[in-house]
Amino acid sequence: QVQLAESGGGSVQPGGSLKLSCTASGNIFTVYDMGWYRQAPGKQREFVATIDNRDNTDYVDFVKGRFTISRDNARKTVFLQMSSLSLDDTAVYYCNVRVMSRTLIEDTYWGQGIQVTVAS
Repeated sequence: QVQLAESGGGSVQPGGSLKLSCTASGNIFTVYDMGWYRQAPGKQREFVATIDNRDNTDYVDFVKGRFTISRDNARKTVFLQMSSLSLDDTAVYYCNVRVMSRTLIEDTYWGQGIQVTVAS
């Protein structure tokens, strides 16, 4: 099994910044794509950003220029630096990681989610 531990959420005022982290542990041989999704109240979960194991990144349009995704392969950790936060960024943020296990089985895992609240 693979566990994902998320941290860094909380409350911030509009225009503020937060940095999320997600560390994968457990039965892991290789970590492939690592990413973040979010789900606002009453809305469906949506893609935010992803980074592959060659550091190629992709972002949804509404976070480009404000959010930066990065990873530390040695620590099996993905980060999401969020800046210029607005009320619309309030959501539960979920880490998403695709791994190959030591038994050479590929699968995708979700974190439990971490709350980010932007409020004045």
